[in-house]
Formats: sequence, C-alpha cells, structure tokens
Amino acid sequence: MTPVLDRSATSAEVEGIPFADRLQALRRVRRHLTENPGPVHELLCEISTHRAAGYEIEAAVKTLDGALAEAQKYRPARVPRLAVFMPSNVLLYSYVLYLLVPALYAEQLVFRPSSQVKEQMIKLHALLADQHGLPVEISTTSQRDFLQDRVEPADVVVFTGAYANAEQIRARLRPEQLFLFLGSGVNPFVVAPGADLARAVRDAVEIRTLNSGQDCLGPDLFCVHEDLLDEFVDTLVTEVKALRYGPYTDPDADYGPIFYEGALEEAALYLARNRSRIVHGGAVDFRSRHVEPAVAVGGEVTPRFQLPEFFAPVFNVVSYCDEDALAATLTTGVFTERALGASVYGAAPRLTEALRRRATVTEDATLLSIDDGNAPFGGFGRQANYISVGGELWAEPVLISKAVAEHLPKADR
Repeated sequence: MTPVLDRSATSAEVEGIPFADRLQALRRVRRHLTENPGPVHELLCEISTHRAAGYEIEAAVKTLDGALAEAQKYRPARVPRLAVFMPSNVLLYSYVLYLLVPALYAEQLVFRPSSQVKEQMIKLHALLADQHGLPVEISTTSQRDFLQDRVEPADVVVFTGAYANAEQIRARLRPEQLFLFLGSGVNPFVVAPGADLARAVRDAVEIRTLNSGQDCLGPDLFCVHEDLLDEFVDTLVTEVKALRYGPYTDPDADYGPIFYEGALEEAALYLARNRSRIVHGGAVDFRSRHVEPAVAVGGEVTPRFQLPEFFAPVFNVVSYCDEDALAATLTTGVFTERALGASVYGAAPRLTEALRRRATVTEDATLLSIDDGNAPFGGFGRQANYISVGGELWAEPVLISKAVAEHLPKADR
C-alpha cells in the first residue's frame, strides 16, 4: 500500500490542517531519505552506530508516512510560534518528530541543538532544509539568549533533556504557553516465571546495546525471578561475550565507543562502585572510549534502590521472589517519578496491571516494538514526561499534535 504522504492528498484529507500545502515539503524529505540516505546515514554515524543510524532513518520515514494521518486524527490548531530544545541523540528522528511533522500546524519553528552535538545538528539541518525549504530555523545562541529571544515569545515550547532543567525553564514561561517535557525513564525489564529465556535475553541485549547503550529506551534495571536468575545470567553472559565491538561506521559491529563525555564518566564511576557485583565485562578504556558490556548482578530492589540512568551497555540485574512485592516497589518512589516504559516477559499479570497504570508496558517484547512517532508515547511519571499550561500539569504520554489540540483550544483554527 502506498503511504498517504507519498501520493497526492485529496482536498477532504487536508481539510482543517493549517498548513497542508507543506505536505509536499515532507514528501521531498521522505524521498531524499529513501532514495539517497547515504549523506544522512554518514552524518548520523558520527555519533551513532551504523545499525542505530539505519534504524533511525527507518523510524523517521515511517513517521513522515504517518504525518498526514496524525494531523487528521488530532486536528491541532494553528500555532504561530514553536520553540524546541533538541536532544543530544536520535538527531534525525527528533528533527522529524519535533519540527517537520509539527510544521503542518506550526507557522514558524525554531530549535536549539544540544551543545554536545551542535556541529552534527547544524550539518543535518543544512542537508534537510535544502530539501524541505520550510520556516524551520536553527539557533546556536546561548541558552540564556534562546530563552529570552525565542522561547519567551513562543506559543508552544518543547524541551527534551533533564527534568531539573525542564523545571527551571517552565518557571520562566507565561501561563498561556504550552510546555511539553520529554525526559527519560527507568524502563524496568522484568523476567517472570514462564518466560522464554532465550527470547528475553536476546531482546535484553538488543535494547540495552542499541547505539552502544546510548538510547533513552534502554532499561536501567533488569528484574529476574530468583528461580530464573542463574540461567538468565549465564545465557546473558554468553550472548554478551559474542558481541562485536567496532567503529560507528562498521555495519557488522554490535556496539561501539561511548560518544558522550558525561555518559562515559558516569558508567565508569558506577562500575567502579559496583565492582563486586560484576560477573562479566566492565573494562573501561578512556582513550578509545570503549566500555566493555558489563553484567552486574545482585542486590535487592527497594524504593531506595540507587538507580542511575545508564547511557552505556550496562546490564544492572537484580532478583525478586514475590510478584506483588516487586509491583509495589516499581510503583513507588523514584520508580513512580521516572515511570515511562516497562517490559514484562513471562506470566506476571498483577505486576503487569500495576505497571500499566504508570507506564507504557510491552509484554514479551521490548519498547522498540511499539515505537511509533505518530502516537503519544511515555508514561505517567513527572520526571519522564509531562504537559503543562495555565498553571496545571499532566504527567502522561506526549505527542505534540495531540497536546496542541487538547490544550490550546483558543488557538486560531
């Protein structure tokens, strides 16, 4: 079936979409990514593995394909000005999610790249702007100037990054400004009785080593039932030993160096402090930025469990014995605040039900299996994501078009 974006839309299909004429611009970008992906793929490989870059291009194309249907479903109002703080990873996917698709209803769009990837973002914008010609502007000024000159006049502000930074920005906004925060979560990965262990391990390795662990969907905690722990760990170590390390440009490499300075340091510090729990890997070469995939086992999950966010191939494995006790823990304290996604393998119906009230939950599959750029995503943890306007705040899955449609009812239509 030909994607709607890849053919001429009828007048009925575009009725009510503020800037439906811009569909042609999105078509040009889609065509460029499918017919000539080389330059973009090469650029993404400056900060991502070859495989991760390929996945990102595929996700970007799928999101462009769904742009028209998304706008038709939610019918967002016209937004005069939209300002975006971009993330430090998934550059292309974020560009499509936060800029190109919103260009169907936002008149002017401006974004500030993360300082860690400013050079790459400037080049990516140049490549894509040459195709779309939309009123999407990049701002490389200081954060202070960006806040004052571009964020304060904006009608909608999108921030991706740390919760503490989001709160500082939200405090400076006018009540009528719509503020969307997209952060990160714990994303617990649970292996319960009845799980297909081979599949669970395979999926665990896939999502934890995606882009060498430098992805926000990576689980920071693996909870394995005590009866399955030894077999799970043995199988996991076997799988991890077979992983191939190589440069980002190597299509056969399973993982590569750590790009982000802070992530390298935090991973090294965690591994040093938890060296007694490491059963495999964990070596760190600061010169090459190579963090050997590490499997750390032990400890009990409690609401006070020290839980860093990993941006490295670290498998933080703990055991549990009681489903209800684990459910109570994973829905309290820091787990509630950072509730974004979760994955459950095996039979744990009460745990799954409890988690589903807080997060997006997958069963016998990773969060990658439901990654849909045209649908709301996230959980109900305030530090994971939220929508704020008029002094009110809703911690819920976020999609810009849906948030605009529901929370900016007075905007011009």
